[in-house]
Amino acid sequence: MPDSNTQPSFDPEWQSRYADLIATPEAAVREIRPGQRVFIGTGCGQPLALVQALTARSRELADTEIIHLLTLGDAPYAARDLTQCFRVNSFFIAENVRGIIQAGLGDYTPIFLSEIPRLFSSGRLPLDAALIQVSPPDERGMCSLGISVDIVKSAAENARLVIAQVNPRMPRTLGDSTMHAYDMDILVPVDTPLIEVAPPEPDAETRRIGEYVAALVEDGSTVEFGIGRIPQAVTEFLKQKKELGIHTEMFTDAIIDLLESGAVTGTRKTLDNRKIVASFCMGTHKLYDYLDNNPHFAFYPTEYVNDVHVISQQHKQVAINVALEVDLTGQVCADSLGTQFYSGIGGQVDFNRGAARSHGGKAIIALPSTARNGTVSRIVTRLSPGAGVVTTRGDVHYVVTEHGVAYLHGKSVQERAMALITIAHPDFRTQLLKEAIEAKYLRQELADVEGKIVVGPPEYRTTHLLSDGTQINFRSIRPTDEPSLRDLFYTLSQETIYYRFMSRAKHLPRKEIQDFVYINHRSDVAIVGTVPEAHGEDIVAIGRYYLNERTNLAEVAFVVRDDWQNRGIGTFLMNYLTGLARRNGITGFTAEVLRENSAMQRVLNKSADKVTTQPGPDAISYRIEFA
Repeated sequence: MPDSNTQPSFDPEWQSRYADLIATPEAAVREIRPGQRVFIGTGCGQPLALVQALTARSRELADTEIIHLLTLGDAPYAARDLTQCFRVNSFFIAENVRGIIQAGLGDYTPIFLSEIPRLFSSGRLPLDAALIQVSPPDERGMCSLGISVDIVKSAAENARLVIAQVNPRMPRTLGDSTMHAYDMDILVPVDTPLIEVAPPEPDAETRRIGEYVAALVEDGSTVEFGIGRIPQAVTEFLKQKKELGIHTEMFTDAIIDLLESGAVTGTRKTLDNRKIVASFCMGTHKLYDYLDNNPHFAFYPTEYVNDVHVISQQHKQVAINVALEVDLTGQVCADSLGTQFYSGIGGQVDFNRGAARSHGGKAIIALPSTARNGTVSRIVTRLSPGAGVVTTRGDVHYVVTEHGVAYLHGKSVQERAMALITIAHPDFRTQLLKEAIEAKYLRQELADVEGKIVVGPPEYRTTHLLSDGTQINFRSIRPTDEPSLRDLFYTLSQETIYYRFMSRAKHLPRKEIQDFVYINHRSDVAIVGTVPEAHGEDIVAIGRYYLNERTNLAEVAFVVRDDWQNRGIGTFLMNYLTGLARRNGITGFTAEVLRENSAMQRVLNKSADKVTTQPGPDAISYRIEFA
């Protein structure tokens, strides 16, 4: 909660104290000369009065280069009839300059966000002037950069001329976010509303992605929210988490409800303990009022917030960023649609690499599975011609769509391709499978599973807490579980193999494994129990039923890894499969159990439903009729 503050956060006499620095917007921008390079402040902190005054002088300012990161609101300098006067050069492409850049009348400079300040300070991109917006100075003469510290502070520190729009509506944010009035050359008093961006209402697809992403965030994690609808939608599903921290380049109004829920304490953060760290924000006056003099927030420049070393030191840092396209090898395109530049690199790589190096951290790329009203897949065999790779296949870890989660890091190309096809939209999976086989990403024999790549419904997910506090996660089996299923088989004792498969098999044929994982999740249901591991997860149990549609009875079977047996997992699987079968209108279960398999017999005999048995020479036939 913001601290109550009845006193103004600035010196009410500041205009008389700094009278020698004060000018009107028109007088201030007259100091700018043709051919100069002018920086404009970021996001909702764009100094619109100065921008408008600058644009009004356009006919006097031939060959002026406009530098910025991301600007919102009007960009009058980005007009086609002013291209001889103003040349836009953007580090991140917002909607207000996208048209002129895509038309080839403006420039885009692709660069990691963390490296931009060094461009300014090194002199490789010298700035003649910086147009920024600040709060009025306090009694010590310190002005706050407010909602946009990011690269603005570095630009102001390195520009030869600094013109500041001084706005009493700019919240006074704390952290490393201030400059002294005398470090600015001209102060322009302007009392005007800040640019506001209301968070869009997430649709069902975005919420589903947000839910999947939030499931990857453990209690005690430090979270980064990248730019876009999806990262902000994640906040809704983090409210039940505990002891979260926030270290992020930006946030929106969505953060307020998350903070009010009590999920964020910052007590587990390695650096900036208990502080919410960011470099800029984009929101409404509700957020700006919330931030004013709020000691729980600390705004720092980009060179700190996006420093990979700083990010990597955070406890369980989770980076949540978005993509436009991902190919089947894991290459992530996030800044262009083919040859058309669309957005920018931003902080994606900084946070992706930092989170990957963080102890217990997770690097997540999220995207809808389709574009253009479902007519185009965003999971593709090859990136569109001209598309740029922002996050390389070597850097990618998690990819999330509304159809699930694919873990790619350390996986082979074949494993990656299958994982990504599994989370692609169902309408495109068959085509992606064909293309992956043609590209030699997948084995030719996988053509046999065409049309069988089906992902189980998310409502089949659940958890179970063992008596010792260990949590087992249960979900539908996936095509990508083929390697894990093979690994599970080779960890089983010969006794367990004999009980489950009624044979002394030394290996599990690939065809039999495929029959396990390529199922329809309706008449054929398989649930796996998993525990988290550094590489993703390990399968420790499998429960399955297969429906005989002539009798409406399903044959049930399950296997539990030897070192996890006798801990109640089999009983839980039996009860859980029973619930699923009931909901699917199935009459009951059948099972063939070897006489020596007393453990399985105990599980079946515990059923609350009607159990009948028929002994045979080697096995007992069970029939369980649901009430």
